[in-house]
Amino acid sequence: MNEIADHRLRAAWTPEGAAAVHLVPKAVRWLGQRIGPCPQGAPIAPDSAIGVEPSRLGDAEAVALADVVGTENVLVDRAERLGRAGGLSYLDLLRRRDPASGIAVPDAVVLPADPEQVQRVVDVCAEYDVGVVPFGGGTSVVGGVTALRGDKKAVIALDLDRLDQLVSVDRVSRIAVLQAGMRTPDVEQRLAEHGLTLGHVPQSFERATIGGFAATRSAGQESSGYGRFEDMVTGVRLATPSGEWRLGVAPASAAGPDLRQLAVGSEGTLGVFTEVAVRVRELPEKERFEAFAIDGWERGTTIVRHLAQRGLLADVTRLSDVDETDSALALSANWKTTALRRYLRARGIAEPCLLVLGWYGNAKARRAEAVRGLRAVGAINLGGAPGRTWLRGRFAGPRQRDALLDMGVCVETLETAAYWSNIGPLYERVSDALRSALHRPLVLCHISHAYETGASLYFTVLAARDERDPAGQWERAKQAASEAITVEGLGTISHHHAVGIDHKPYLTEEIGEIGASVLAAAKRAVDPKGILNPGKLVP
Repeated sequence: MNEIADHRLRAAWTPEGAAAVHLVPKAVRWLGQRIGPCPQGAPIAPDSAIGVEPSRLGDAEAVALADVVGTENVLVDRAERLGRAGGLSYLDLLRRRDPASGIAVPDAVVLPADPEQVQRVVDVCAEYDVGVVPFGGGTSVVGGVTALRGDKKAVIALDLDRLDQLVSVDRVSRIAVLQAGMRTPDVEQRLAEHGLTLGHVPQSFERATIGGFAATRSAGQESSGYGRFEDMVTGVRLATPSGEWRLGVAPASAAGPDLRQLAVGSEGTLGVFTEVAVRVRELPEKERFEAFAIDGWERGTTIVRHLAQRGLLADVTRLSDVDETDSALALSANWKTTALRRYLRARGIAEPCLLVLGWYGNAKARRAEAVRGLRAVGAINLGGAPGRTWLRGRFAGPRQRDALLDMGVCVETLETAAYWSNIGPLYERVSDALRSALHRPLVLCHISHAYETGASLYFTVLAARDERDPAGQWERAKQAASEAITVEGLGTISHHHAVGIDHKPYLTEEIGEIGASVLAAAKRAVDPKGILNPGKLVP
């Protein structure tokens, strides 16, 4: 069994054992020049300062749950409940710094040991009409693990931390069966013992879980080479109030619609993932990271499109816009970056956009053709150092956010995706919406997932926190951006962060009334009492 993470770490992104990030003075000065002075940052509030209502879990329910998992695995003390109260969005973290803001806290935390116990816990909760919020790494940034009771008498956080086993490895078929509570570093370590890798590396890699990836249709930084998580899923096992649900018997099937893809992305509303069968790959013996400078965002997106449509994407393909590139150079300012700026200007790069490429395994021929194409359109090869720098720091972003919150900065991300013909207009509309909704914001964007037909857009936003209404400041900006995405159907409301609570108001606009009815019908079929993750996803 994995050791349960200290509940205090739920109030920040930094996982147990990882070093916190401290911003150097030059970074603080540069940011102040861009967004203006910030108010004094609020520290994380001690647990004792946060109001937590007494548990509403009744004695009969508590006894029934304890009969399944043991009394020691039904936790009702305030510290354990607070530890699973919400995810890691800016608003979640802000609430932990403002004790008066109100936090939705589950009435109990239940820790089953295996899939059979998960099913029995769900059965108990269905019998007593208790809400169930599946909880893995707790990394949702859209309210996906918020403990909403809805019309239920109580709600539990069903923590899957004890479901941490590699169940089986089929090297012939290249399929591994993983329990849903496995965290990604453990997955990679266990698979490496068999010479294999999953190749799923989102920024939440350090603490997210297999069940969470399946529930949210996650996409990792190596998606161009290994695919999105739903591309990796070959089978699933879920616990539902209607009984256990298993899917996936063959690599492809014409036996009706692919119900695996109904389950994947259901965000805990149609069942609790207990096991996920995934496609795995041989562990690559080689890797190569490098970077190129491209003049201008529009030219950069065109180049990535050409790479995608010619089958030449690197396993990691990441294009930063002008502001994100400028930020990276400014925050690492030294004589090397000063010389680089001069060099790029001399080469005619007026608005540098950084393209990072990472190649795994035997990619020599593909890389050579891609590099020839990049040089032909004027991209400047910057060598391996910038690519390796990105690789070393690719998990630091969320921890940097903790440091920025300490400084009084409003800092959050949002993402979308669109077809190539809509990428330019969508980029402009979302950027304009954010700049109109916030005072002097720094709006950064990159493409990190590209396809033959389109790409994702991932925005990072920084602004001086509004002391009078810090939560409303971001809520208004997020609403403006969401409306810019959905008003003319230019893009999706979420490429990989999922729906949760935050995106639910915009879902019907994207999938239509019929689509909303289909989701509601599926919900009634597997969860007639509506106990699974109340208030999420289903319109």
